[in-house]
Amino acid sequence: MQGGNHMLLEEPVRLASVLAPAKPKVFPSLTKIVGTLGPNSRSVEVIEECLTAGMSVARFDFSWKDATYHQETLDNLRKAARNLKKLCPIMLDTVGPEIQVHNSTGAPIELKAGNHVTVTPDLSEAPSAEILPIKFGDLAKVVTKGDTLFIGQYLFTGSETTSLWLEVIETSGEEVICLVKNTATLAGPIFTLHVSQVHISMPTLSEYDKQVISTWGLQNSVDIISLSHTRSSEDVRELRAFLQSHDLQDTQIYAKVENAEGLEHFDEILQEADGIIISRGDLGIDLPPERVFMSQKTGIHKCNLAGKPVIITRVVDSMIDNLRPTRAEATDVANAVLDGTDAILLGAETLRGQYPVDAVSTVGRICAEAETVYNQSLHFKKVVRHVGEPMAHEESVASSAVRSAMKVKAAAIVVFTFSGRAARLIAKYRPPMPVLAVVFPREGSDPSKWRSYGTTQARQCFSVRGVYPLMGSTDEAETGGLTKEEYGIKLALNYGRSVGIVKPFDRVIIFEKIGDSSVVKIIECENSQ
Repeated sequence: MQGGNHMLLEEPVRLASVLAPAKPKVFPSLTKIVGTLGPNSRSVEVIEECLTAGMSVARFDFSWKDATYHQETLDNLRKAARNLKKLCPIMLDTVGPEIQVHNSTGAPIELKAGNHVTVTPDLSEAPSAEILPIKFGDLAKVVTKGDTLFIGQYLFTGSETTSLWLEVIETSGEEVICLVKNTATLAGPIFTLHVSQVHISMPTLSEYDKQVISTWGLQNSVDIISLSHTRSSEDVRELRAFLQSHDLQDTQIYAKVENAEGLEHFDEILQEADGIIISRGDLGIDLPPERVFMSQKTGIHKCNLAGKPVIITRVVDSMIDNLRPTRAEATDVANAVLDGTDAILLGAETLRGQYPVDAVSTVGRICAEAETVYNQSLHFKKVVRHVGEPMAHEESVASSAVRSAMKVKAAAIVVFTFSGRAARLIAKYRPPMPVLAVVFPREGSDPSKWRSYGTTQARQCFSVRGVYPLMGSTDEAETGGLTKEEYGIKLALNYGRSVGIVKPFDRVIIFEKIGDSSVVKIIECENSQ
């Protein structure tokens, strides 16, 4: 029977399976996991463990530490990936219009509920329980009496216990006088200040972000940029133009929607961006708690219909200090999968958490379990209805490939692609089996540049649900004289066998483009290695 709209249950079989011993997984979940690398997850050994546990994308958060620190971490990532013979895309997370309180002394600041505190742009003032200096001179111009301010280290620590809620009482010149709503101790050198549902006149792409992208980002040919605090489609276009002017035209842009302004312009942002990150950390502050779930479900639904990847953040905060997530968090992860998310992003859980590898493996297991009851049939029908008729040729063939895979219970779908677009098109229809994307160089492309171009397109597939890229080749020395199709199928099947998803006599769907047409084939795997 159907449980709700997104879950497929079979009773009493499903309930009995809850109590049955867990079966070992031979392949990771279709839902991808983004891991933020930092103090507790930057060594070669731990990164190798995270990759083995199921981390698909490595995120580098530039809201803290400098390029030298992140370069050391990235060098370790590359070494770990080589050791494991894995691809792993690099995601650079920008800082954006972030208002910061700088605590130069680093001493704890204790604030008591009911007291008053003044927020000032005068950085010569020492932070205390009575005054908090910020790097933004126009706060008094944009807030009014009754507005809510939030100050804390939640983005770094993931812990709400270090957070402070303030209510604006009045403004005086450039200063904002506030009532302290809760007793809290702010500890650390930097705190973030957030103003609920108020437009801040700071650029989304800051000068610091531009400097980081044009140096560290260019040097490392980053695969994805997470554009923090995206508020309009113009923000995405500005970053796109900046990337093209700095020879990073292949870098994808994932718009990070984390406030009411971004939600208001969600449709136009989705149209411009390559993917969306629904950042529940800031959304949970900007919106009333009772509205956060709807922003997640609506956002995921829109991304699914558009066929663009969507990533959810802040899912297992408790695993920063604990080996197991809470029951609510485990259910939250599963619900995100049932909603249709492509990936789960781990922030503080892997960056500074005590159990980064366990966080990755635990989330992966929850995702895999949720995928077994994901209502793929309902999702398929919704996407087909949204695409409408007459259906474009590529949509028609992609949907037919997924429908065929479902009917014959295929073990995998093999896609031949240059840019990854064909694989993303297949993933749009959410097949319940892995999509093995064989990424080939374009005809006439410079062989010396192929490895750089090809791996970029291949790595970017790792953020898409169910898609696993493989590097193809047209070099006869590598293909052994086989045709492109023969070589691609052999490459995919050998990989499928090696990871346990393809067995003798399994059926596999082949999706490829021949000339201006796309075709779907069904093959049966031989009983040989």
